[in-house]
Amino acid sequence: MASGSGSNFEALAQAIQTGTLNARIQRLVVNNPGCGAQQRAERLGIPVSVLDHRLIKNRRELDGELVRLFRADQVELVVMAGWMRIVTEVLVSGYSDRLINIHPSLLPSFRGLDAIGQALQAGVKVTGCTVHIVTEELDAGPILAQAAVPVLDGDDHARLAQRIQEQEHLLLPRALAELKPTWRQG
Repeated sequence: MASGSGSNFEALAQAIQTGTLNARIQRLVVNNPGCGAQQRAERLGIPVSVLDHRLIKNRRELDGELVRLFRADQVELVVMAGWMRIVTEVLVSGYSDRLINIHPSLLPSFRGLDAIGQALQAGVKVTGCTVHIVTEELDAGPILAQAAVPVLDGDDHARLAQRIQEQEHLLLPRALAELKPTWRQG
């Protein structure tokens, strides 16, 4: 699932292509028609669906559509790679312990929107990114992996965001590769 440029989505696709990550992307879902993530999926030949959140009545309905789509594709694990929407219990319970997010801070610090701006505003010397399991509480699920990124003198939002994103591209595939699929056991 992605909302923006799709660089984390492409990092996952590349990790799969190189054999670093043993997985298959069944489908990319975007909520912003024509966004960079959609363009990357089309270029890579990966099926993509658009579920424009502006055309769906509410978040629960959107999440219900996501669950139906993922189940139809027999998706085992859902990755929110820059999905800029708060999800509801419909998606969380539909993919309990199988819904993963990448967030641009060292959680539990700087939850929610514009974590990079929050870090700059707070004047921290170190921030980073976190891969975590999504729960109903925003950016509060169990942490799977983190990478630290120093905040340098003179950093602005764009420079810090670029360095964090470089770490996200490494961290997300690695965290997924190390994930133990407990939902397959039994």
